[in-house]
Amino acid sequence: MAQEVKLFGMWASLYSRRIEIALKMKGVQFEFIEEDLQNKSPLLLKHNSIHKKVPVLLHNGMPIAESLIILEYIDETWLDNPILPRDPYDRAMARFWARFIDEKLIWISWDAFSSKEEDQGKAIEEACKQLKALENELKEKEFFGGDTLGYLDIAAIMVASWFGVMQEVMKVELLTEENFPILCQWVGKFVDCPIVKECLPRKEKMVEFTRVLLKDFLASK
Repeated sequence: MAQEVKLFGMWASLYSRRIEIALKMKGVQFEFIEEDLQNKSPLLLKHNSIHKKVPVLLHNGMPIAESLIILEYIDETWLDNPILPRDPYDRAMARFWARFIDEKLIWISWDAFSSKEEDQGKAIEEACKQLKALENELKEKEFFGGDTLGYLDIAAIMVASWFGVMQEVMKVELLTEENFPILCQWVGKFVDCPIVKECLPRKEKMVEFTRVLLKDFLASK
C-alpha cells in the first residue's frame, strides 16, 4: 500500500530541517508543506492543536508533533538506515543529550547572545560550560552517532547552524575553534554531509531572516 507522508514545516525552522534530514536518510518520499507562521493554516492548527507549531509529520493521515518525537517515530517506522543507536544504553544517552540541547543549551546560549552588557560575561561563561559538556560527548568519534550521522547529530543541527547565525547577527563569539576545536570539527563534517547540505538553508538567508525576526521581537518588548 502506498504511504502518504507529509511534512508541515517552515524553511527557516531548524526543527523542521531535522525531519527533512531523517526522512531523506531513510529514503522516504514526502510532500513538504510550507507554513506561514504569521498566518498558520487550518490544517496545521488541526493536526497540532496543542502547540500550534511546526514541524508536524502526517503519516497516512496520522499526525505526529515535536521534532525529537518525530525523529523516533521515523526510526521505528522505517527500519532501514537506523538513526538511533541499537544498544539500549546508547539510545538512552542519545535521547538525553538531544533533550539537553533543546531544553538547556539553546536557552542558556540565547541568554548569552541577548543579555545586557553587564550580565553578558556570566551568561557567556555558563553557555561555554554547557557547550563543553556537549563537546565531551564526541570524544574521538567522527559524529555523535559514531562513524555515521545519527539521531544526536540531527538534533544538534541547532549547534551546527543556529550558533553561527546568532554569532553573526549578535556579534557575540561563543562557538570558536580556539575554545571548542572538536565541536567545530564536527560542525564542518556535519554541514559537509550531502543530505545535510541539501536540507540546510543558506546562512546568508538565515542571517537576514534572523535580523528581521529579532528586530521585530525586540521592538515588541
